[in-house]
Amino acid sequence: MSTTVVGGSFAILSSKVNRFNTSLGGHMSINFTRRRPNLDGGRVSNKVPARFMGDDRSFTPPLRTPPKRLYNFSTMPLSLSPLIRFGTSTWTYEGWQGQVYQRQYAKSTFARECLGEYCQYQYQGEPLFRTVGNDATFYRPPTANQLRRYLNQIPEDFQMCFKVWEEITIPSYAKQPRYGTRAGQPNPRFLDAKLFNDLVLTPYREAKFEPNTGPFLFEFQRHGMSVDEFCSRLDKFFLQLPREFLYAVEIRNPTLLDFSYLQILARHGVAHVYNHWSHMPPLAEQHTRIRGFTSVFTVLRLLTPLKMSYEAAKKRAEPYTKIVEELPQMRRETVQLVRHAVSEGRHAYVLVNNRAEGNAPLTVEGLVEMLGS
Repeated sequence: MSTTVVGGSFAILSSKVNRFNTSLGGHMSINFTRRRPNLDGGRVSNKVPARFMGDDRSFTPPLRTPPKRLYNFSTMPLSLSPLIRFGTSTWTYEGWQGQVYQRQYAKSTFARECLGEYCQYQYQGEPLFRTVGNDATFYRPPTANQLRRYLNQIPEDFQMCFKVWEEITIPSYAKQPRYGTRAGQPNPRFLDAKLFNDLVLTPYREAKFEPNTGPFLFEFQRHGMSVDEFCSRLDKFFLQLPREFLYAVEIRNPTLLDFSYLQILARHGVAHVYNHWSHMPPLAEQHTRIRGFTSVFTVLRLLTPLKMSYEAAKKRAEPYTKIVEELPQMRRETVQLVRHAVSEGRHAYVLVNNRAEGNAPLTVEGLVEMLGS
């Protein structure tokens, strides 16, 4: 088999030879066994390489065959591409009353009942949001009944991106009162694949939520692990996960953006989350450092201005009713990455937080305008 790098991502050219060079270096051999979902036309698995062995490295490239291009992207406005899903980090902001939400809700029922109206919000005559983030699942997994309530409010083709429970993603508990006696202690359940399978994934299957499940977002806060230790733990973890779901990793340590990190994500068809966040490099620099997309989909999360703490960003943005300051570089690089992904037939999920510019729906509208221009 031979392989090449096109536009920062891998493409398979032949299945006859099993040793080759890539622009990242090394001679490698390939064995087709593992399977990943195909995002085009439903969740149908397609064969992808299991592992590459060569030199002193083990590596699997990303999902090597992007979905078929069923749409004429040269004539379709890019903002209308079915490969692009815009949404916000969550949907339960009372500051959007009169903007996204026109109905009157009781304060006690707003969070439980407003998702349906969120999905109906239109911009330029089309539904603006085709996905949304769910931050609440960082603190506890959803129950099957919660997921069924979501199903009763969302359109058939809507997908929700869930943060993964922190019991899976924090290596040690912060010194915060909510952790009680565990504060400051190592987390014995960090990257516990059995826990993830049993307690996180089970409700989605029970509620039959799979078709509406977007990528699971593994948010790793800043930690003191080395690149090698972190990547080794990730590798063992993703080897044990079922293949019918989509997974994406968000890191907060810029030093992890290196070849080892690329290897692990690509080997398992896991996406890197391009996060516009306080202490991370700009989106374009992240893409340069990881050398391309690592799956048939990508995720962007626009969270805060760069070099600004969460607390300062929150204070600056509240009460989330208007744009307090546009971030031109963030918008420009988001559009560039989305264009790049779509040009290769990849799906793009873009989730915007109020704390980036002050009002996430208006930021999304601005991005849609830029994509359509």
